[in-house]
Amino acid sequence: MRIYKILISLLLLSVTTYSYAEVKDITVYRSPNCGCCGGWIQHLQEHKFNVIDIKTNNMSNLKQKYGITEKLASCHTAIIDGYVIEGHVPAADIKQLLSQKPDVVGLTVPEMPVGTPGMEMGDRKDPFAVLTFDKDGNTSIFKQYDKY
Repeated sequence: MRIYKILISLLLLSVTTYSYAEVKDITVYRSPNCGCCGGWIQHLQEHKFNVIDIKTNNMSNLKQKYGITEKLASCHTAIIDGYVIEGHVPAADIKQLLSQKPDVVGLTVPEMPVGTPGMEMGDRKDPFAVLTFDKDGNTSIFKQYDKY
């Protein structure tokens, strides 16, 4: 009987731990003229996200709708499971967000740091932080990268 309890516990742990591994739809809004956004989309696809790519010339209204202030902004905005993902956020951090489900609006990598997914430039990798943000624009560090 004890072995069955252990097996069930392991099965439940694996389902809980890897629940984010399922294919998830993510809607990405971007300018039709932005090349780095395509690189980020490719990064997401390589990490098993199903990308719905929407090109729009109305990014400023979209950012305003989702509470993306100038200090939080980057070039593209994505929506997944009710969360906002702004900028070149690594796929692993999005998966972690979906697993943890914190009470935040979403994640952002403000501006466009060199070396983030979609912003690769050879061996150059600038340090950057992935931030959480709430509806009031308050931020906290979700993950810090010295070198990505």
